[in-house]
Amino acid sequence: MRLVAQFMKRLRQLGFVRMALGEGREAEPDEGRILHLFRNRIELKKSFSSAQEEIQRLKDRVKQQEGATARVQELLQGLEARLAQPETAYQALVFYQLRELWKLGQSLVQQFVTELETQQVDRERRSFFAEFNRRQFDRRQSVEASCQSAEETAIAVRVRVTELQRYLAGLQRFWHYFHRRRVRQELHAANIQALLAEQTLTEARAERTALEAEQPNFTGLLVESRRAINLAAVAYGQVLRERLTRTGLFEATHQASGRREPVPGEYGERDRCVRMMEEIQTARGLLEERRELLPDIRARADAFRKIARYRGEADVVPDAASLAPDESASSSLVLSEDCWEIYRVLLR
Repeated sequence: MRLVAQFMKRLRQLGFVRMALGEGREAEPDEGRILHLFRNRIELKKSFSSAQEEIQRLKDRVKQQEGATARVQELLQGLEARLAQPETAYQALVFYQLRELWKLGQSLVQQFVTELETQQVDRERRSFFAEFNRRQFDRRQSVEASCQSAEETAIAVRVRVTELQRYLAGLQRFWHYFHRRRVRQELHAANIQALLAEQTLTEARAERTALEAEQPNFTGLLVESRRAINLAAVAYGQVLRERLTRTGLFEATHQASGRREPVPGEYGERDRCVRMMEEIQTARGLLEERRELLPDIRARADAFRKIARYRGEADVVPDAASLAPDESASSSLVLSEDCWEIYRVLLR
């Protein structure tokens, strides 16, 4: 009976051990799930914080857009109010036609610069690629000659090593002892030459691979080209300024370009406004006139090139004071007055 009792006691102890082990194994997955939940909670908090910041940024942008929209609506309401009154309607028409005349001059200069830049970029890109291909051809010839010479040297050295190995294998007699030692020395030297030849061949092939992988990188117009285009743009702006000055509308157009709303009574009564609108249409046609335009621009640009000064070697926009030293025909106030808002047009 005592043996049976002890046996049952041992069984119960084994059962407790199994239960403890089972609880430990069950606890491990629970701990892993808890850690996973904590990580998810942290990630969710980060995402929530980022979402709140994005919402705040969007709210700020909406407020800015609402402010801009309100300002535009005020301008439109003011314009409607002026157009609704006979005494201010013609004033508004003249004002906005003058602003459009100024924008026309600016667009003409911008179009001129864009055309010159496109043509010059095309010329310089073709010249750059032609020079690149010429230099690549010369270098390729030299690299190919080096590769061919290295291959021939490596082949000759390998043949020499093979011949010495074959010759050494035939020296098996005892009286060949000293001869074998001399041949082994020659073979050792030949192996070193073979290694050096293989290294030279590898370097030559790597140089050829690097040369084939090189790609041309056109970085844009040269400083001299950008300076020439900018001087031509200033010359064109001066031509337009003089044409508009001959019509008597330059000052009025210049003043209108710097304001958003017309000054009451600035352009006179209805009849005067009608005449000014007719003069504006005539001025538009004069600005758009292209007859004998290029020779005039070329002559003025050549004159500007002689007096233009730059603050640094890399600067491409001339100093405004250097182009307006006096009232001579070769001077220009386009830069000093920022006529046609030319600084927005010039290349950098």
